[in-house]
Amino acid sequence: MNLFVREKYLKKIRGFYHTEDIIKVITGVRRCGKSSLMEMIADELKKDGILEEQIIYLDLDLRKYRKIRTADQLEKLIKDNIQDKRLNYVFIDEVQNVDGFEKVINGFREDGNCSIFITGSNSYLLSGELATKLTGRYIEFEMYTLSFEEYEQMKSFYGIKIDANSQVELQNYILEGGFPRSIRIESLADKRSYTQSVALEIFEKDIRKRVKIRNRESFETIRNYLINNFGSTTSINNLYNDLRKNGQLISRQTLTHYIKALVDAKVLYECCRFDMKSRKSLSGEKKYYLSDLSFFFALNTDNRINYGPVLENIVFFYAKSTGSSVSVGRIGKLECDFICRSTSMDYSYLQVAYTILQSKETEDREYRPLEQIKDNYPKYVVTTDYLLQKRNGIEHVNLMEYMKAESVF
Repeated sequence: MNLFVREKYLKKIRGFYHTEDIIKVITGVRRCGKSSLMEMIADELKKDGILEEQIIYLDLDLRKYRKIRTADQLEKLIKDNIQDKRLNYVFIDEVQNVDGFEKVINGFREDGNCSIFITGSNSYLLSGELATKLTGRYIEFEMYTLSFEEYEQMKSFYGIKIDANSQVELQNYILEGGFPRSIRIESLADKRSYTQSVALEIFEKDIRKRVKIRNRESFETIRNYLINNFGSTTSINNLYNDLRKNGQLISRQTLTHYIKALVDAKVLYECCRFDMKSRKSLSGEKKYYLSDLSFFFALNTDNRINYGPVLENIVFFYAKSTGSSVSVGRIGKLECDFICRSTSMDYSYLQVAYTILQSKETEDREYRPLEQIKDNYPKYVVTTDYLLQKRNGIEHVNLMEYMKAESVF
């Protein structure tokens, strides 16, 4: 089957295709498209004249590789396929399935003659030996599920009808989510079943095997709470007290441990708070966003859309996919939804709302925090409105059109 090309990620990696001294590490939640991205890279290499025998592609989730579980087995598998006189392109999918893979990967990197690409579905991939021994010798490329513009592009690629009304299409995207495989599943109920299966796979492969979950009921309560309240300010102390009131007697340490497991498995992403006056991060309260909105609808019976956190979730990951660091800003008693910091250390400030046209009060609420920021970095109010306005140099943008244009905040 022809693959929908995810150019926004390929263009970040192309400059490293032929580097032997830097390992390319592709991370992201399960089923976000990492394996397909590696296939796209291999296809591009072949089109550029790289021979088939120079490309070694190992998907360690496949049944034929199910016995490859030790470092020695992995080393032999790679060595048996190496071409001595040409540069080899080694692709290893779900490399964390092998105990001690770090030494093997580093060994082939040190020997040269190999450009190495690896994927993993959780943050454990970049912990331990890989992080300590290979600092400066690997580069991480984080993938996310389909953004709104990719969702429309992929539907078009597979000949699936796109609604002419962008707001209707945005609602479809919110309810269906952005897992690439779900695009080609017809009914919404079947899409939900698929997302449920992804959630179960994450729990079994990325959490239970690596994290000691002594109390599954408490873990699921915490998971469901955070998923149900994504985009809300969350205090560990408040959550701890609420759990105790409801009979879940776990320690703060265990609570923190379970939340970290969900973040490491890339089900949730943390968004820390940042004080605009002191220019320091604030400890304690954080917001958590879902790696894919379909987790919320697949793991709950409530189909109502709370557009506030939903649109924040979309903007959060859109900004991250452009390479920005994202945090929540505090300006005195006011809050700025997002501060985005680019790799060149430039800032932009975002307020996100479904609409600001309903009332002057709503408009003022969204503009007021941005008007309190005195520097000259760009400031945006992001809504689904098509009637746009200007106020005090703050740019009002339509979310759908902005993402389609692949603009950068």
